Amino acid sequence: MERSAPPGDGVGPWAPSAIFAATGVAITILYAVTDSTPVAAAAFTVVALGTVVALMVGPRIHKAQPSRPWQLLAAAGLLFLIGALVRPWAADQSGATALVGDAFTLPGYLLMFLSLGGLLRSRGSLQRHAVIDGLIVCVGAGLASTLLLAMPAATIEGRPRAVSVLAGVYPLLDVVLVLLLASLAFTTYGRRPSYVLLLGGLLLLLAGDVGYAIMGVDGNLAGSALADLPFLLTFTLIGAAALHPSIADMSRLTVVPVQAWSWRRLLLIGPALVIPFALTAVVADESMAARVVLAAGGTVMVSLLLARAVSAVQDYAAAQVRSEYQATHDPLTDLPNRLMLNAEISRRLATAPINGDTTVWVLFLDLDGFKLVNDSWGHEAGDQLLIEVAGRLRETVPEPAMVARVGGDEFVVACTSTRPETLKLVDRIMERLSAPLHVGSAEVVITPSIGVVGAPAGMAPVAAVAAVTAEALMRDADTAMYRAKADGRGRWTEFDASMHERVRDRVEIELALRHALTSGQLRLAYQPIVELSTGRLVGAEALIRWTHPTRGPISPTAFIPIAEDSGLISAIGRWALDQTVRQLSIWRRGKLVAEDFWISVNVSPRQLRDAGLPGILADTLTKWNVPNTGVVLEITESVMIDASSVTDQVLFDLRRLGVKIVVDDFGTGFSALGYLRRHPVTGVKIDRSFVDGLGTDAEDEEIVRAVVAMSAALKLTVVAEGVETPTQQNVLSALGVVVGQGHLWSAPVKPQEFTERWLTLEESIPDPEN
Repeated sequence: MERSAPPGDGVGPWAPSAIFAATGVAITILYAVTDSTPVAAAAFTVVALGTVVALMVGPRIHKAQPSRPWQLLAAAGLLFLIGALVRPWAADQSGATALVGDAFTLPGYLLMFLSLGGLLRSRGSLQRHAVIDGLIVCVGAGLASTLLLAMPAATIEGRPRAVSVLAGVYPLLDVVLVLLLASLAFTTYGRRPSYVLLLGGLLLLLAGDVGYAIMGVDGNLAGSALADLPFLLTFTLIGAAALHPSIADMSRLTVVPVQAWSWRRLLLIGPALVIPFALTAVVADESMAARVVLAAGGTVMVSLLLARAVSAVQDYAAAQVRSEYQATHDPLTDLPNRLMLNAEISRRLATAPINGDTTVWVLFLDLDGFKLVNDSWGHEAGDQLLIEVAGRLRETVPEPAMVARVGGDEFVVACTSTRPETLKLVDRIMERLSAPLHVGSAEVVITPSIGVVGAPAGMAPVAAVAAVTAEALMRDADTAMYRAKADGRGRWTEFDASMHERVRDRVEIELALRHALTSGQLRLAYQPIVELSTGRLVGAEALIRWTHPTRGPISPTAFIPIAEDSGLISAIGRWALDQTVRQLSIWRRGKLVAEDFWISVNVSPRQLRDAGLPGILADTLTKWNVPNTGVVLEITESVMIDASSVTDQVLFDLRRLGVKIVVDDFGTGFSALGYLRRHPVTGVKIDRSFVDGLGTDAEDEEIVRAVVAMSAALKLTVVAEGVETPTQQNVLSALGVVVGQGHLWSAPVKPQEFTERWLTLEESIPDPEN
C-alpha cells in the first residue's frame, strides 16, 4: 500500500518519482537535439548519476527489503556511466587501451544480472516452470543473437581480435538479460508502478543493445546520439522506479500461483519456438558453424519442451496430492479432519478383529476454558494453543490410533483396543492435556472434557457390527462429552443408552423453550427485598418462571442451562429486562413504590459478552421512563473469574450508565477480594447456604461476618438471600447486614399478587425522604 502524504503536505508520495521521470525525459530531449559534445556528455552524466543516487536513496527511504539488489544495480549504473564516458576516447586508441570502456561495461552487466537474480530469489519466484519457460525464450533469442549478430560481428576482419570477440559477446549478454526479464515477467502477478518502470527500463536497455549489435554486424562500434536515447530513458525509468513508494513491494510481489500455458506466456514462448525454423531458412547454408549452432539450439529447445511437459505432469500430480491432503486434513494443526476420521472409523469397524475383547473406540475431546483464552489473548493465542494441544495428543496417543480435529476446540481419537487399554489412554490424555501450556508469554491450564464410546466389534455377529456407523459413534461420543462437561470441568464419561433419553429430553425442552419465548409462556415472579431491622420494603428481585402446557412448571435450574447452551438466553434476557423495567414503570406511575425502590434482575454470562447490552438497557430505561438507579443487575462470580476484555468493558459501560451491579450467590465459587476490586460491582448477595446455619452453626456466622467486613471496606452493599426464620433475620441484622429476602416474607409471586400483598400497604411504610 502506498504511503499517504503528511497532513498539510500537497506533495504525494509519488511526486519525487514523477519529478525525476519528467526531468529525465527533458534531459533526454536536450541530449537528442544538442550538437555540443560537452553538453551531451553532461546531460548523460546528470541522468546516470541521478539514477545511481535514486537507487541508493529510494529503497532506503521506502524500506525496500532486501536492499542488496538495489545497491548492486546502483553500482552497475555507475560502471555503465563510466564506460559510456570513456568509450568515445577509447575508440581512438589502439591496442588494449581501446577496451577501457568495456572494462567498466562488462562488470556492469555482471552486477546488473546479480541484482535481478537477487530480486527474483528474494521473492521466492525461481520456480521450475518459470526457469524452463525463461530458458526456452533465452535459447530462441540466443540462437537469433548468435547467428545474426554475434558470429557476424566476431568474424569481421581488419580490427583487433579482442574487439571482435567483445562485439560478439555483447549480444550474448543480452540473451542473459532476456532470460532474467522473462523470469521476472513469468513469476509476477501484480503490476505495481515500480515493477512496470523497472521492466520498461530494462526493455529499453535491451533495445539499445540490440541496436548497437545490429550496427556491429557492419563493424561499427559507435553510433549517433539517437542510438544512445534508449540508454538515457533506461536510466530515467529505473531512477523513477527506485523513488516510487511501491519499490518496497518489489521483493514481495504476488508470485503467479500456477505456471499455466496462458496466452501471455505463449506470446513470449511462441516466437522463441519459431526462431529455429526461421533461422534454418536464413542461415543454415552459410557455414558449418551456423548449422552446428542451429542444431545444438534446436536440440536444447526440444529438451526444454520435454522437460516442461514432464514438469507440468509432475506438478499436476503434486497439486492433486496437495488438494487431496488439504481436503482431508485440518490446515491449522495438520491433523486429519472429520472427513478422513469418518473414513478411518468406518474402516476400523469393517476390519476390527472378532475376538471378544477388541473394540473400536471413539474419544471425543472438548477443551474447557478455550473461549477464555481466545477472548483474553486473541485468536492468534487460541490458534497457538490448539497447535500445542494437537502436538501433545500426537505424543500421547500411540499408533495406529488416529487423532483428528473436528471443530474449533474439538478433537477426536479413534483406536482399536480393549476397554482397559482405552481407559488407560483416556487417563494419559487427561493428565497430559491438564499440564500447563505456554501461550505467548502466559501460562494457561486447559482441561479436557472427554466422551468415550465403544462399538460392539467382536461382541456381536458381523451384521450387528455393520449396523454401527461412524456417524453414530461420533454422535454418541459427543453426547457423552457434553454429559462430562455438565458434571464439571476436566472429566470423562463413557456413553450409555440412557444418555439418548436425556439428549432427546434436552432437545424437546429447547424446542419448547423457543416456542415459549414467542407464545407468552414465560413470566416473571417478584420476591420482596426488605430492610432487616424494620421490615420495610426496599426492592424486589425479578425471577423467570416457565409453565409448560403439558409438563407443567419447569424449574429454572432445568431450562436456564439449556438456554445458555443454545444461545436462547440472550433473547430471554432481553425479554426479562424489558418486562422488569416495564413492571417497575407501572408501579412508579401508580405511585405504589417509593422513589428509591429498585428491582434486581439476573444477567447471564453470555449477555455480558454482548457489547450492545449497555445500549439495549439504556434504550429500555428511556422507553419506560425509569431512572438508572431503579435497576440492579445480578451477575455470577464466574463472570469475574472468566471475564474477557469484552465482558470487562460491558461491565464498566453498565456501571457508567448508572445501574448497580451485584454479585449473586457470593461465597459459593472462587470468591476473592481481587476479583471484587478489579470489577465495578456495587454489592454482593450472601448465598442461602451460609444463611441456613445462622443461629446454629458458628462457622457460617463467621463467614457472614467476614463478608460484611470485607464489603464495608470496599464500600459494597450486602444482601442476604434465603432468609426463612426470625432467628436468621436477627443474626443477620446483628452482624451488620442491612437488607435481605427469603420465604420469611414471601416466595416469588406474580406481579398482581406482589402488588396486593406489599404495595397496597405502601402508604404505611415510612418514606425514606422524611
